[in-house]
Amino acid sequence: MAEAQSPVGSVDRALLILQEIGKHSRGVTLDELATRLGLPKSSLHRLLGALKHRGFAAQPEPSGPYFLGTELLATAFRFYETMDLRTLVRPLLLRVSEEFAETVHMATLDGGEVVYVDKVEAVRSITMTSVIGGRNAAHCTGVGKALLAWTYPTDESVKAWAERFGPLSGRTRNTLTSPAKLATHLDQVRQRGYALDLEENEPGVRCVAVPVFMGRTAPVAAVSVTALKDRMSPARMEEIGHGLRKAVAEHV
Repeated sequence: MAEAQSPVGSVDRALLILQEIGKHSRGVTLDELATRLGLPKSSLHRLLGALKHRGFAAQPEPSGPYFLGTELLATAFRFYETMDLRTLVRPLLLRVSEEFAETVHMATLDGGEVVYVDKVEAVRSITMTSVIGGRNAAHCTGVGKALLAWTYPTDESVKAWAERFGPLSGRTRNTLTSPAKLATHLDQVRQRGYALDLEENEPGVRCVAVPVFMGRTAPVAAVSVTALKDRMSPARMEEIGHGLRKAVAEHV
């Protein structure tokens, strides 16, 4: 599908320039930018001049490569330090709950546990232990596994996490309590793109969860869809998994 036309061409080009510069930690030259973006050097030079004036781009040496400017970095860090995660992600939770007609959670990782930051109850809600501000073990919840899989992206780091915050308790007969098996399972989560809770935290309850990165390398939160086992067939969970990934990508 073709990308939507930007309403303001010059602004769009400036943003594309920043995106491209951000891909090159050692800087990128005017010639390279012109080639990569397909823009005339004269137009590029003017836009780069405006970005440099505001501190969003930097060129330490005349005729040298361009880097992201300190003002851009400072603006981003100020935003992340003060952002209200719940306010930012709430519209996504409402959209997902309406789309799948099920209860939706958002949680963050705190050591060996997840903390539920927000929750949208479905009309056909179910009784669960999760409440806003409540906690559950990370290794046996969908949101927890979505957070762990990308926060600890190697078998070694998962095992180190388990050693630090373990032992891994068995909430149900389906709970993974072996660090080695958990590490293998989280590798499958990364390959699939979403995590599953197959009655590992509460009998009769299943969920599908995906990470939310907000521009960071490790997830800042995870979002899940939770329902009774009878409404969570393998095909339904796969549908929700793909739908959740799409919704998160479009929202953040």
